[in-house]
Amino acid sequence: MQHNPWERAKNQLHNAAEHISLDPLFLAKLGAPDRTVGVSVPMRMDDGSVRVFEGFRVQHNNLRGPYKGGLRYHPKVDMDEVRALAFWMTMKNAVVDVPFGGGKGGVAVDPKKLSASELERLTREFARKLAPVIGPSLDVPAPDVNTNGTIMHWIREEYARVSGADAQAVITGKAIKDGGSEGRTEATGLGGSYALAEYLRLTGQHPQGMTVAIQGFGNVGSYLAGYLQELGFTIVALSDSKGGIYIPGGIRDLKAVAACKERSGKIAGCYCVGSVCDVTNMEQLGGRDISPDEALTLPVDVVVPSALENAITSDNVADVKARIVLEMANGPTTIEADRVLAERGVVVIPDILANAGGVAVSYFEWYQNMHGETWTKPDVFAKLKEKMDAATGAVYQASLQHQVSLRDAAYITALQRLASSAA
Repeated sequence: MQHNPWERAKNQLHNAAEHISLDPLFLAKLGAPDRTVGVSVPMRMDDGSVRVFEGFRVQHNNLRGPYKGGLRYHPKVDMDEVRALAFWMTMKNAVVDVPFGGGKGGVAVDPKKLSASELERLTREFARKLAPVIGPSLDVPAPDVNTNGTIMHWIREEYARVSGADAQAVITGKAIKDGGSEGRTEATGLGGSYALAEYLRLTGQHPQGMTVAIQGFGNVGSYLAGYLQELGFTIVALSDSKGGIYIPGGIRDLKAVAACKERSGKIAGCYCVGSVCDVTNMEQLGGRDISPDEALTLPVDVVVPSALENAITSDNVADVKARIVLEMANGPTTIEADRVLAERGVVVIPDILANAGGVAVSYFEWYQNMHGETWTKPDVFAKLKEKMDAATGAVYQASLQHQVSLRDAAYITALQRLASSAA
């Protein structure tokens, strides 16, 4: 049970609650979701066979506004994971101060094993089952692991068929042409760079010369790497699920590495000199191949778990050498590992702050849809920076006031805002 995400979430809630005075009834309401929805998703496969998948939607709390959170397609999706993710969304939305509650959902499926037509049929059936419990003022899903704007478009279409109303704001993460927001693609990675930079500013530190290793080079990790490099950080390691590269002197051309990964399907071997990306450049660059797990234990200043949950555990925490952990994945650090990092003085910028840029811009998208507005990318980025800087400042001040870790401080900040909404 030590890696059970729902148990971890409840532990985090009660740890933070010990530092402030809260109504026991209010705390009890946060300790369980408002509603859990489990649905069957039967569908005919391309070969004529029939399979039944399990789908989930958890609506954790809506004190501050509609439930809000992504839908993920992953074989390991289960109710405990979704409960925890929905809880974290409640906390995240309160930390970044947007008027949403928390929700999350998904289907237990490996979408890579589905054809394009199977993926569409699965999504549309799932959307029909969810339609009665979602809506622009009720619950607003978004993309998450293995889902995207196309999948959101199918959900919107099915919601319209079931409800009789085509509502742009029923989902976020849409394509720009369908009412999506400028800047949403970059938002989570950019928001993480804002949070790290603001924390360093508040503590009198500077990014120049600080080294960074990133585990996970998908949408979030790739944009984060680019923005951190622009701020003066030196990106020395990148990995994906198949392996990675480590160049102590710094990975100079991140765009070339991203293009190499796009061509080859993996980062391993993407040692780029000019336009040539090949393992034969490894020695010239002083690099070496690493495993995904090794990315977390390199001698760097900042390590970024940016893949899935349970990346830093009791098994590898003793090998973490970074002095700052920027949690871009949801729940990447187990309870036991978190305790060890705190004892060693390692600063953890927690997921509910670090990766809140995505939901902040999801809120911007929803707001634009609800009010018939369209914002430019510079406007979105400026509003995002304002949100992330304010959230980081509030969490940092709470950590000083209560003499607690940034994680506990983030939960304290969220709980105080939620309690104010409940009053």
